[in-house]
Amino acid sequence: MTEIRNIVVLTGAGISAESGIATFRGPGGLWEGHRVEDVCTPEALARDPVLVHRFYDERRAALARVAPNAAHVALARLDAEWPGGLLIVTQNVDDLHERAGAKRPIHMHGELKSALCAHCGDRRAWEAALPPATECGRCGLPALRPDIVFFGEIPYRMDEIDTAIADCDLFVSIGTSGAVYPAAGFVRTARHWGAHTLEMNLDPSEGSLFFDETRLGRAGELVPAWVNAVLAG
Repeated sequence: MTEIRNIVVLTGAGISAESGIATFRGPGGLWEGHRVEDVCTPEALARDPVLVHRFYDERRAALARVAPNAAHVALARLDAEWPGGLLIVTQNVDDLHERAGAKRPIHMHGELKSALCAHCGDRRAWEAALPPATECGRCGLPALRPDIVFFGEIPYRMDEIDTAIADCDLFVSIGTSGAVYPAAGFVRTARHWGAHTLEMNLDPSEGSLFFDETRLGRAGELVPAWVNAVLAG
């Protein structure tokens, strides 16, 4: 493997599951007891805005009952100490990376603690409940919705992510299923541009065959050990 200068880290539901946050698709394909199609699509929001808004209100409130784990803390240390390029891309909508101290994560699927105006596109930090028809602070229309990238919508900051992956020497995937695109395709893009690829997961992901190396186990154990080794050179 060539010398490592630029690193891209992708994190998924598995890293936050160790903090007590439910993974995106649980038993029977349900997310916190709901069909994903009923709470995470534009059609669901149009059909039953009360349910969708309440669902994300509950997820937002639940963040107060969880804390970052050792994997989040280790990545925050890498964020602070790595002398080269580093981008942490997370599929998670929680704030555990930030609470651990990471300064530069990209939430490609949005954030629970953010509200989006469906009319003017304004995004702002949001901590409280967000009932349907809440007025936007910028345009004044009753159009605020959860700032979550629903199925069928384009993830955030894809140009920035794609550029970082093309420039990285090491691509690391932590706690991801390898089933949700476009994130599931990042490993193949990284390999195309010559990066070494590493997966850390409880079980092999659907895309494990595309990784140069797979380490199986708990993120709270694997990630700190990996960060220690990387920072030690």
